[in-house]
Amino acid sequence: MPKADASPEPRPAIRRAPRARRRLRTRIILSFALLGLSLTLLLAFATNWVRGRVEEDMITDLMNRNINAYSQRYYNSGGRQIDLPVQQMYGRVVSREKFESLKDDQPDWYRLGDGIHPVTGRNEDGSPFAYKLAVRKTPDTWFFLAYDMQESVRRTEKFERALYVVVPVFTLFSLLLGWWSASRVMAPVSELARRLRRSGVSSDPEALAPHFARDEVGELAKALDDYSERLTDVVQRDREFNADVSHELRTPLAVIRGAVELLLSKPDVDDRTRTRLQRIQRAEQQCTDLISALLLLSRNERAVGACDVAKVAQQLLDSHRAQLGGKPLELLLDGAPRLVVDAPESAVSVALGNLIGNAVKYTQSGAVIVRLHDNAVDVIDSGPGLSAEDAARLFERGYRGTHAGHSQGGGIGLSIVRRLCALYGWDVHVRPGEQRGVVATLRFAQPPA
Repeated sequence: MPKADASPEPRPAIRRAPRARRRLRTRIILSFALLGLSLTLLLAFATNWVRGRVEEDMITDLMNRNINAYSQRYYNSGGRQIDLPVQQMYGRVVSREKFESLKDDQPDWYRLGDGIHPVTGRNEDGSPFAYKLAVRKTPDTWFFLAYDMQESVRRTEKFERALYVVVPVFTLFSLLLGWWSASRVMAPVSELARRLRRSGVSSDPEALAPHFARDEVGELAKALDDYSERLTDVVQRDREFNADVSHELRTPLAVIRGAVELLLSKPDVDDRTRTRLQRIQRAEQQCTDLISALLLLSRNERAVGACDVAKVAQQLLDSHRAQLGGKPLELLLDGAPRLVVDAPESAVSVALGNLIGNAVKYTQSGAVIVRLHDNAVDVIDSGPGLSAEDAARLFERGYRGTHAGHSQGGGIGLSIVRRLCALYGWDVHVRPGEQRGVVATLRFAQPPA
């Protein structure tokens, strides 16, 4: 088989595990939940901001109108102290002679100019206070109007606590709505998948489109029906072709076999002619085995049997010995256990024959040893070895190794071995030999206990 100088085994490429994806139903539910949470948070933030702005504008307008009315009533009353009819407000009038005393009493008020000013802080007992202060200063009199904001702060805190409840409630509602919507949306898709799985086990799949409405799922069902029909036609044509080829090829091969056996039975056949007839006989048997194996692969069915692997290996080695010519190569069978495999002789002959044939083709001198084990066969050669690229791609269809050169072959022999192993549950792999060459191991499935 294709080989190169044995070198230290390269480090295997690290393959990242595919990232697990959530089911479409789960993604729909999560999308609804995230959308509900985002919209609720946005609405809560906007509502709180608008409420604060409206309240701020209302209080500012109220204080501006009241301080104007407060100063007007003060002048109308002849400078007497007056009461405010509005609750939560405290008014103070400072005359010119008391301006400096205000500096010691209320230094913050003293520095403030005309307008509405927020004032916050803590009382002597540690309790917080917050109020809006309207200031109107004239050369003779300063007017101050304070509006207690503690009630507004409490209302704001109460409103925010309500939002803390509203946001989770609406998010939960969005989650339930998403679950209900996902169930309704995914029901036709789940039904389509169920019918598709059920029709997949039948040789005559049922039509899917009539069971669904003319929507996106119905279009998908119709497309699947079209694809299934085309695939069924292809499979049917493939089966008919394989059956026809198998029948048509078996007939001339049977004629060849009968003619060769008849010629070999004559006593006057010379040795040279007998050798050629035996070669034709072996080629006919190889063709018959290959046709049987390919027919099994095309039908994807296992045929039963009781194949003596040692007998098949000996026949294959004898066949290759007759074709060595002057090539300095020994073909040996090692190990004597009776290894019987539950498979037809044709399948074992094709799988093992390809491994032995490749070893003989690419080993120029030395030995090819077929070693039998309890449940496996090793094909050991003394060739130049196996490159890392060849080891990775050796069983790919159409691949010919770096040492194939101008040798004959389409690179499909080992791919047939791989397909036979997949059909029967066998395992095939190659590894570098102990000193040189390659060891190809064909491991058969364990018989049921």
